[in-house]
Amino acid sequence: MSGDANDSVLNTWTPASRIALYYAPPASSAWWRAGCEWLGRDAETGRSIETPEETAITALGQTVAALTGSPRRYGWHGTLVAPFHTGDGVTPQQVLSEAREWASHINRFNASLSVVEMGRFVALKAARPDDDASIRQVAASALHALTSLRARPSAEDTERRLASSLSARQQALLHEWGYPYVLDEFRFHMTLSNALDSPSVRAAIVSLWQTRAETLGPLPFHGAALFVQPQPDAPFTLWQRLPFANARSEALE
Repeated sequence: MSGDANDSVLNTWTPASRIALYYAPPASSAWWRAGCEWLGRDAETGRSIETPEETAITALGQTVAALTGSPRRYGWHGTLVAPFHTGDGVTPQQVLSEAREWASHINRFNASLSVVEMGRFVALKAARPDDDASIRQVAASALHALTSLRARPSAEDTERRLASSLSARQQALLHEWGYPYVLDEFRFHMTLSNALDSPSVRAAIVSLWQTRAETLGPLPFHGAALFVQPQPDAPFTLWQRLPFANARSEALE
């Protein structure tokens, strides 16, 4: 993002703001363009984008915009460290400094993806166990690198999560890390839809994106990005890209 855009993020930062460490495809890649077009929004520039696939789903009585409201708010990404409030006295610049240091020690790789139904959602996930393991290692190292900067979740938030269907292991992780889906419970995915009740619509999205994923080829896992939510319920903005150690600079512009 430009300096002006970065300044805007910092100028609107409040104690209610949240920051997240996400995987985001390189800005110049076909994967970034395809995901932003599908969601109808570029989280880095803030631009709305016309979705070319609109007619493919409209035939089933749904528009893409109606199917993607939730992931559109978060932007095209795969979570590495879930959104968090910063600890007392911790600034966004400190998070950026620590995140850049962490990223400088991560080697880039490419990952094959498959399209799956995750409950009522449709998402992309690693197709091969070794790619899944590599991404899980990246997420675990990021969690450890940023944990001292994260505020502990409120008692209300913890109780809300405990009220959901968490396993004993997930409950233990929630108490230890403030989030239940980390480390061995982490599952990398890039969400393509809202929670959808219609099996036929979910199947249509799976079919469309399986073809698209085959055309796009391996996912370039060449860097991460810090996303910021300036206030509750606001869309997330891609604030800073974090190139991995051996990523070519031109792939992350």
